Amino acid sequence: MLAYSDPSRETDPYALPDVEVFHSTDYGDGDLDIEDGWYWWSCFPGCLPDGDPIGPFDTKGEALGDAQGE
Repeated sequence: MLAYSDPSRETDPYALPDVEVFHSTDYGDGDLDIEDGWYWWSCFPGCLPDGDPIGPFDTKGEALGDAQGE
């Protein structure tokens, strides 16, 4: 799921989502070697992530809330 770290930018036609929220199982057979749960990382569409995943969180909402609070 792509999202905005600053939700007020969602209506800006020139802004791109800059956060990806994902579950540990979204990336194949343990490709990331991370604990089970929800994570987020800074990432523009079509680009590699800018850093390591942050988490785990129990829910997608908790991961998104943390990403938007950073």
